[in-house]
Amino acid sequence: MTDSNDDALFEEPGARWRSLLWGPVFCAAVLVFEMLTGPVVHWVALAVVAVVLTGFTYVQVSAARRHVSVALTATELRQGTERLSIADIAVVFPAPEYSAGEYEPKKWETARVLGELTGIPRRRHGIGLRLVGGGLVQAWAKDDDGLREALEEVVVSDR
Repeated sequence: MTDSNDDALFEEPGARWRSLLWGPVFCAAVLVFEMLTGPVVHWVALAVVAVVLTGFTYVQVSAARRHVSVALTATELRQGTERLSIADIAVVFPAPEYSAGEYEPKKWETARVLGELTGIPRRRHGIGLRLVGGGLVQAWAKDDDGLREALEEVVVSDR
């Protein structure tokens, strides 16, 4: 569902289609094990389990590619299903510094999360953005440093 852009400055797909192979690979390994060790081989059961695992994985990968993918071009930041024009971004905040003492969260860390989500997806990290109108939002990515660097380049070059 994600559109692969040749002009993408930063891209994370959310999930990879190769994950669909895990169920059939494990079932094939069990099949080989049964063929080598036992008198009974569960051909039909293993085939059904492989299909079911592939089906469940397909649903998860499809949802992740739709809702947890990130793409940045020179004109637009896409976070899941939400698109934000680069012209609407005024400031990209630096990464928060967590020290061994007291830490007070930055205002952007409690701001609305882009992508029509209730929070930052698992294993992703937030990036604070100030919009042209003064509002704060959070972008996110697995490689937050890479996205922050690409955003800083695009936002500065856009001004």
